[in-house]
Amino acid sequence: MQLTRRDLLIMGSVGMATAALGVTPALASLTDDEIAKITGGAEVGAGDLSVTAPEIAENGNTVPIEISAPGATMVAVFADGNPTPNVVTFKFGPLNPTHAASTRIRLAKTQNVVAIAQMEDGSFQKASANVKVTIGGCGG
Repeated sequence: MQLTRRDLLIMGSVGMATAALGVTPALASLTDDEIAKITGGAEVGAGDLSVTAPEIAENGNTVPIEISAPGATMVAVFADGNPTPNVVTFKFGPLNPTHAASTRIRLAKTQNVVAIAQMEDGSFQKASANVKVTIGGCGG
């Protein structure tokens, strides 16, 4: 069998498409695994937790986010499309009465930014924001 340039391009395209489709569920399951570690399998509900992020980020290297979590003792932030989904963990105590934080994160591509908060009563809350990234920040 003789390979032509066209055959090689088709095989390469199919291989890249297969690899790209295989990575997305794996990254999402990494996020789910990390959330399960934090919650210990407990049910995660909705509440006053909020994530504020831009709808469109021109550059994924510095995406500003704000977390507001009244009554939370800890908030973990995940980027479900990044190779390493765990982004940051904030711990709140009596010296931070607002239970809010802001930072800049790096996003590889368009994805959800997910926050999981552990409340003072031991329950968990979840909030997320979708950010469209035009230029990836994790080598993308």
